[in-house]
Amino acid sequence: MPQKKILIVDSDAASRNFIARKLLEKNYEILQVDSGKEGLISTWRDRPDLVIADPAMSDLNGEEFASRLRNDPRTSQIPLIALSSDHNPARVKSCQESGFNEYIIKSGQAVSMLSDVITRLFGVTAGIMKQGGLMMVFLSAKGGTGTSSMCANLAYNISTIEPESKVVVADLVFPIGSIAPIVNYTEMENIVTIADRSPIQADAAFFANELPRVKPWNFSLLPGSPDPDLSNQLNVGRIWEIISELKSVYDYVLIDVGRSLSKITLPLIQHADLAIMLISTDESTIMLTKSALSFLKTKGVKEEAIYTILNRHAGLEGLSKQGAETILNIKINAAIPYLGTQYSFANSQHVPYTLKFPSDTASIIFKEAAQESMAVAQKNRG
Repeated sequence: MPQKKILIVDSDAASRNFIARKLLEKNYEILQVDSGKEGLISTWRDRPDLVIADPAMSDLNGEEFASRLRNDPRTSQIPLIALSSDHNPARVKSCQESGFNEYIIKSGQAVSMLSDVITRLFGVTAGIMKQGGLMMVFLSAKGGTGTSSMCANLAYNISTIEPESKVVVADLVFPIGSIAPIVNYTEMENIVTIADRSPIQADAAFFANELPRVKPWNFSLLPGSPDPDLSNQLNVGRIWEIISELKSVYDYVLIDVGRSLSKITLPLIQHADLAIMLISTDESTIMLTKSALSFLKTKGVKEEAIYTILNRHAGLEGLSKQGAETILNIKINAAIPYLGTQYSFANSQHVPYTLKFPSDTASIIFKEAAQESMAVAQKNRG
């Protein structure tokens, strides 16, 4: 793997040199400048893989620095980290809104935090995420909207529509996974134990041959953490390498993140070919969804990269599709009707709904939603 190049922009020479020494120990190539204008010139000229900048620049406002890089096509996708002594929440927010991916406070823990963030940002890049299989991320603004069940059922339908394609579901719901109980997976291997393996032990061949293929769902599964204590041991730095390996092996990589918009899951949503947002019909969840969609927009997730599903499977109450669309000011792509006891029956037998009730209206909608999401993801990939 080519050596990664990091630019440090900081007017404080002692701070700049300290960070540079720590990153050199990790075998990164380091560039240093002491002003915002020099930082812009170096970024455009030297094309570093990542920029670390103290927003308290001697000549430029840090937010202007980030904005200018974001608005230039040569540097619009480069990861930016703010490393600052300013604890003010308003400054943190303004830096993030101007284009910084992360904001780290200078402290005794800063180097460790910086190392983790760099590993994560290098793991998920626009280039890597546009290679290999199509990636669909399932999320919601509130728990209980059926994200995991929808992920599993659409994965089944994709495998049925394209039986020659290889489909994998990755469960990144924390602190406890949700897919395993749906498909009746009871073995010990899971995301935590796999992330603890070295890249040599968990390479493309491992993910192609060793992940369980769950029947009758017809997809391979990367199970989630079986308990909260174990999830605390997750080697986060390996997540993005694992996703890259999955994309190199499978034609469709479906990732369930539940209601999480964390530092682990947000980069995956930002780089997904399609983000599938589950919405329940109660007004409080719809308002939370509106906030989540607005947040994702500020993070560069385009409207055409989001596929919305209104899920009424749990009950008849709540807003209609039209009412939800009015509040959200978007078109809802699919609406799952109330499924009554049939849904619980299929779940209790760990069987895909479409397989159990193939003639039901909801099964037709599941299949149509799968077909449409596949087409939209392919179109977004370009």
